[in-house]
Amino acid sequence: MNKVISDLYMREVLVRLTGKGNLSFFAFVLPAVIYVTVFSFYPAAEVVWLSFHSPINNSFTLSNFKSLVYFGLPSAIVNTAVVTAGALAIQLFLGMAIASLIVSKVRGARLLYILALIPYGIATVVNAVDFSFIFQSTGGFANGVLKFLGLPTINWYATTPLELLIIIIADSWRNFPVFMLLMLAGYSSIPRELYEAAAVDGAGIVRRFFEITLPNLKKYIAIALIIRGISEFNIFALPLILVGYSPPLLTTLTYEFYSTTITQYYSYAAATILLAFITIFIVIVLKLGGGGRR
Repeated sequence: MNKVISDLYMREVLVRLTGKGNLSFFAFVLPAVIYVTVFSFYPAAEVVWLSFHSPINNSFTLSNFKSLVYFGLPSAIVNTAVVTAGALAIQLFLGMAIASLIVSKVRGARLLYILALIPYGIATVVNAVDFSFIFQSTGGFANGVLKFLGLPTINWYATTPLELLIIIIADSWRNFPVFMLLMLAGYSSIPRELYEAAAVDGAGIVRRFFEITLPNLKKYIAIALIIRGISEFNIFALPLILVGYSPPLLTTLTYEFYSTTITQYYSYAAATILLAFITIFIVIVLKLGGGGRR
């Protein structure tokens, strides 16, 4: 009886959606569509359009993109890719590790869950200031630990790789809770019977992880990578406070063009390149995560 009622209800919904009164249904989502179009799609399309125009005679040109090479675009792309890859790797590892401990219900799992959420509640600016004190060139908590272990202290701002390492560590500490929450959602969707059957068949912890856990978490990992990957490509306040404009990232380079150079069209070109990288990244993650298959 319930199935018949459900089928009749779904048939009525389909009739309404495909009938003359379908406009009333779309009216409810129209404000959201207008909001996204006005504040997201239109500005992005306008930036792309302006990036291919000359500020002198407003003609179509590629000079804006060609000029970026002389202002450090290659190094900005490399630095952004390093920060994105490093931060996502650390966040994925920490998120899965802590989520595994919470799901296994070890002693103090609830306290661990609460403590793991604290970093995400800290503002980005506060996080950047805290880590600037931790990685001070002279003194600082990091050098204090090295000195306690009998190791030589380090000037954390002496080279570009060290500065990128600081950015990666600071960003990973604040944002790994996003991965943890999504991994917890993924773990809850895996039937416990699979692990029990695998244990009966003699599968160890490592084999159960690669044969059961990882395949079932693939889509959740893809979602987490997309959410955090977009944020990593757009990282701005944290590196700006920690290391300034050097080493340049795509976002800091775009802002520097927009605020200090004679023409803003270089910033439009840099923003277009950033948008292209984000789009390619999303497509790759969706393909790897199986998002393109039904």
